[in-house]
Amino acid sequence: MTVHFIGAGPGAADLITLRGRDLIARSPVCLYAGSIVSPDLLAFCPEGARIVDTAPLSLDEIEAEYVRAEAEGQDVARLHSGDLSVWSAVAEQIRRLEARGIAYTLTPGVPSFAAAAAALQRELTIPGLAQSLVLTRVSGRASPMPAGETLAGFGATGATLAIHLAIHALPQVVAELTPLYGADCPVAIVVKASWPDERVVRGTLSSIEAQVAAEPIERTALILVGPTLAAEGFRESALYDAAYQRRFRGRDGL
Repeated sequence: MTVHFIGAGPGAADLITLRGRDLIARSPVCLYAGSIVSPDLLAFCPEGARIVDTAPLSLDEIEAEYVRAEAEGQDVARLHSGDLSVWSAVAEQIRRLEARGIAYTLTPGVPSFAAAAAALQRELTIPGLAQSLVLTRVSGRASPMPAGETLAGFGATGATLAIHLAIHALPQVVAELTPLYGADCPVAIVVKASWPDERVVRGTLSSIEAQVAAEPIERTALILVGPTLAAEGFRESALYDAAYQRRFRGRDGL
């Protein structure tokens, strides 16, 4: 028996990996976070699968589902939104599985920032403007931010910021980043990236609060900040420059 942690992607059922889909299809038990994982993914479950929405469950209750499945010798497909590597709460589940000697695997998924960039039709790293992307968030009731991880600290680098779980703190985001990026710095908020009701709000640090106030956003939104979001006239990278010799180009004599 194995628990398969699966990054279910940002929402759209066809953005799950083939490996993730196949693991769901052969697991007789499926646990999914119903508040943020698309129910369309449950169509991949085998007929007769035990399907459990973990949204109302405590960690103890989720662990009990793993113990039950182990006793019955049934593999579990455990779906988490986006990718498992960030803000998935997988680590605490793994710790409990290891304490019980229950086997597990991890399958990555398409992260929300990638789906948001696709919705914006933008590359988030642009030559001469930003070559780094910072994935961060603000303090919340579930998890406070460590003292050294601040918006101001990350903003001082000039990197593109992908700020998760922070739509409720938009005034804080604007106040802390405006002195660093300038009032005219582009901002984009992508709501439910890749879902049928996906919505995009584009503005600047000076305008975005009023725009959101006019059309409120409650949850499942990613805030992106940085000059790459509206970049024009930037220099091209050397990667495809005709005069740039690289290992796989094979242009001797250039």
